[in-house]
Amino acid sequence: MCRKKMISSILMLVSVLGINAQQLNYTVKTNSALLDDVVVYSSRFAEKFKRVAQTIDVLKTREQLNYQPNTADALINSGKLFVQKSQQGGGSPVIRGFEASRILMVVDGVRMNNAIYRAGHLQNIITIDNMVLDRMEILYGPSSTLFGSDALGGVISLSTKDPILSTTHKTQFSGATTLRYSSAMQENRGNIQLNIGGQKWASFTSVSYGSFGDLVQGSNRSAAYPNFGKRNIYVERVGNIDMIIPNSNPNKQIGSAYKQVDITQKFLYQGSEKVQHILNLQFSNTNDIPRYDRLSEISGGVPVFSEWYYGPQVRNMAAYHLNVKEQSGFFKDIKITTSFQDIEESRMARRFQNSSKDFRWERIKVFGLNIDAKHYFGKHELHIGAESYSNYVKSTAERTNILTGAKSRITTRYSDGPTSMATHAIFAQHTFKISDRLTINDGLRFNLVQLNAQFVDTSVTRFPFTKVKQSNQSITGNLGIVYATKNNLRAAWVFSTGFRSPNVDDLAKVFDSRTGLVVVPNTNIKPEYTYNIEFNLNKYSNSFSYGAAVFYTAFENALVLDKYLFNGQDSIFYSGVKSAVFALQNKARARIYGLSLNASVKLVESLSFEGVINFTKGQFRDAVNGITPLDHVPPTYGRVSLKRQGPKWNADFWVLFNGWKRLAEYNLNGEDNLQYATPDGMPAWYTLNLRSSFQLKKQIQLQVALENILDTNYRHFASGISASGRNLSLSLRLAY
Repeated sequence: MCRKKMISSILMLVSVLGINAQQLNYTVKTNSALLDDVVVYSSRFAEKFKRVAQTIDVLKTREQLNYQPNTADALINSGKLFVQKSQQGGGSPVIRGFEASRILMVVDGVRMNNAIYRAGHLQNIITIDNMVLDRMEILYGPSSTLFGSDALGGVISLSTKDPILSTTHKTQFSGATTLRYSSAMQENRGNIQLNIGGQKWASFTSVSYGSFGDLVQGSNRSAAYPNFGKRNIYVERVGNIDMIIPNSNPNKQIGSAYKQVDITQKFLYQGSEKVQHILNLQFSNTNDIPRYDRLSEISGGVPVFSEWYYGPQVRNMAAYHLNVKEQSGFFKDIKITTSFQDIEESRMARRFQNSSKDFRWERIKVFGLNIDAKHYFGKHELHIGAESYSNYVKSTAERTNILTGAKSRITTRYSDGPTSMATHAIFAQHTFKISDRLTINDGLRFNLVQLNAQFVDTSVTRFPFTKVKQSNQSITGNLGIVYATKNNLRAAWVFSTGFRSPNVDDLAKVFDSRTGLVVVPNTNIKPEYTYNIEFNLNKYSNSFSYGAAVFYTAFENALVLDKYLFNGQDSIFYSGVKSAVFALQNKARARIYGLSLNASVKLVESLSFEGVINFTKGQFRDAVNGITPLDHVPPTYGRVSLKRQGPKWNADFWVLFNGWKRLAEYNLNGEDNLQYATPDGMPAWYTLNLRSSFQLKKQIQLQVALENILDTNYRHFASGISASGRNLSLSLRLAY
């Protein structure tokens, strides 16, 4: 890319933004004027950030959350987290080199991670409608004391909007309609929200519908890789024959379109200021989502697959929240959440010019209970909690001849018999507010995870076992010290531990990670643990704010994918292809360390400069392979922006960037997906982007954005689909 173009674009932007605006509204975290103003909710009880040792990022503005194609894209455009994508309808966040089932996702206090969350790349975050999000908090580092299994690398806590009570003696009606259009993927999306508020009760309804066409990637490629990412051919079924069709526009990634519907319904009843009841209902449903990375695979000059798609992904959740505060008993504040989740997933695949189509379906039902209570005594606060989640998994599969309709048996993805997994825990989190400046956080948690999987039909798989049963116990803890001065300087040191017990996906799964490689169950795997030490620093002021975090994580008993013998054989036939046998094994001790920096400078009254950069390095050691790069570790990445904020219009010029991920830094047997990169790894890239929002009237807001102005062709590390090229997006919001 031409450096002159970048410089001229920045100069143009400065002239567009101007320096004579009237007002600047700082956002939480990097731009807050006062440390006392920053409040976080991830511990389930509101707490000032200056009292919390852990590094936490907060996203809460409409531009950050609601004016994005989906929740994964909201994280990408924040520059805070790295996100992998296997298809347009997805996004797998990475926190400090941990991904998928090694980080925990929570929505409205309910644990999303279920028994089949995989350790590879996980696309479930899009089932949370970003248009209904009120805030998103990212907790960095092991968080198992408060959140239990899976929080090895951190937690993403998502909070949706709550109903609002009437401020008068009359029932009040309010709401908003949002419409979005994006050119690069022909996004057509709409959202309608309605709030009905009485004095003691309220209802909030949100309905979203999104249609996304085939994603068009950037056309400006590096001279070293002139064909990288091009979709030159695709498969179309003509009569009973798979035909290879030339793509008239190789930048159009045919096989990436999808549609989605999201509905949220909440009811609130508040009989008094101290007791609140909320019924929370959520529904998300997609159509068939093509697995673009698999559809783009070529072998011998022809496509490997004619069809590979996820069937409709359905997420149903019903939760009841009881919030009680300022009580006279031992516990002053109490929160109880009961929940039920019903999740459906499926995978369908058919190889090129093959009449056999494989269907695999999963249904997961999850019953959850969270109890949190807080006791105050002098300068001490004691948070006592209990948690219980029970998962029930049903896995079925069949092969259908699309010409004759004949059906036959194939391996189910998971155990085909009764399969369950339960997590139970009790914990105590203590805060000692020694003074206005000094705070100590400490806590302990006891975890019990039980798994029982049964294999009924082993005639196809020929497993040497018919059931898998495990019961794992663990104690995790944390200790943190926070020092905050009166001039808004905060420094913290924290030690924390993480724990992840093997789930059904780890212990009872058979699948092809890539063509010619099959993963089989290993019943001897044990829990993984992380031990993290971190120092973080933040300084806030009206003119200059900055933050830094340095961490070192020891990853013990790490599960890695490696060569394995199945019934004494190192290769077997799977889906008609002779495949090398691999399995998850506790073979590694990994070390992950890194640094993140952020800063915000107020240039004039309405103009500010902001930036964030993240660096992570990881490697593991085992007896056979020695020192090897750890998979899932992203290259250096971040975001810098020049922002203008005022009462009538805002503007933001930002640069997203990723550094090189060289071939030597790839884990060849893990989930880094070298097959979707260049022969040298994944090239570095940056994009120039411009966004402006206008408050046309009190009720009408318009946002116009031009992303990837230079039409750069790029792909996120480990991703199997290229990012969008030059993209014009329009968002119109009408409040009423």
